[in-house]
Amino acid sequence: MSASVTLDQMLRHMAWANASLFERLATLPESALAYTAPGSEWSVGAIAHHLVSAAENYAQRLHGEPRTGERALPTSTADVSALATGLAAADARLRAGAQLPGDEVLRWVSFNGETVTFPRWVLIDQAVHHATEHRAQIAGSLAAHGITAINLDAIDVWSLYDLDAGVSS
Repeated sequence: MSASVTLDQMLRHMAWANASLFERLATLPESALAYTAPGSEWSVGAIAHHLVSAAENYAQRLHGEPRTGERALPTSTADVSALATGLAAADARLRAGAQLPGDEVLRWVSFNGETVTFPRWVLIDQAVHHATEHRAQIAGSLAAHGITAINLDAIDVWSLYDLDAGVSS
């Protein structure tokens, strides 16, 4: 398997896990969007919003595009569905951007007004790890309130492999 195929499979898993997370979030009571983990001020809705906004920003940076406007924090199932749609588009664009030369140096202006310079591969790596971190934070925040609808083991890379291979659990 070539490096580009391996990278695409990794990004495909990220997109699948993200979509699975948002499918489950859409089934929860809207009040769950306000839940936080002990010691954290970030709610499930705020983390979901941040996950999507960041993915969109990463995709835009990979393609040399300016940032788009900010989204509102989700407060309803419809808002979660809109975030899911935005995330699916961003994940597709991340996969497309990953096909471009990884060592190409990208430059943009940060939220703080500083010029940032990184090779493309750093941005792609950050996008994957960022999404993983926030899926886990959402699962933890919900679990702290007794909601176990987000089973991280059900959206791990092994589960996607089994699904692709037709293995039933």
